[in-house]
Amino acid sequence: MNVFRLTGDLSHLAAIIILLLKIWKTRSCAGISGKSQILFALVFTTRYLDLLTSFISLYNTSMKVIYIGCAYATVYLIYAKFKATYDGNHDTFRVEFLVVPVGGLAFLVNHDFSPLEILWTFSIYLESVSILPQLFMISKTGEAETITTHYLFFLGLYRALYLINWIWRFYFEGFFDMIAIVAGVVQTILYCDFFYLYVTKVLKGKKLSLPA
Repeated sequence: MNVFRLTGDLSHLAAIIILLLKIWKTRSCAGISGKSQILFALVFTTRYLDLLTSFISLYNTSMKVIYIGCAYATVYLIYAKFKATYDGNHDTFRVEFLVVPVGGLAFLVNHDFSPLEILWTFSIYLESVSILPQLFMISKTGEAETITTHYLFFLGLYRALYLINWIWRFYFEGFFDMIAIVAGVVQTILYCDFFYLYVTKVLKGKKLSLPA
């Protein structure tokens, strides 16, 4: 494992922990898109079904279990424990417009036409657009809490680091996965505008606001 993948994994984990702590400490999920969190839970579930069929390393297995557990814990906090604070009126993105096309694409473009491989491909495609409901929600409300923007920053950083990881693996290991790279590029592009606002506003102590 190279340093870019490791730091990418740690950035991903940091994003998840930041979100969970935010919800738990404030006893509120205001400003958090439950739909994005459901999509992420679906991503981890379909990607890590190989937990039942193969073992790579203790680190690999542990991270997969943590991601899945945290994803469903987040969904539980939003839709059950702190349901009264969930702003469903602004979380209105039509997720079927993401899931259905992504599902079709996974059947058409994959490495191997087998159930586990199709589900893995589906998870890669879906992850690249799962943040859209959250970004859409921020655009509707016009602003985001600082802690929420930190969550988004680390999530975007994770994807950017993983792109560097793919480049590293290509040059030093000869490994190349076009599906993962293209999906990663798409996902990173979605974060670009947010990164700019994060650096120019949030890091200077200003509250992030986006056009409605």
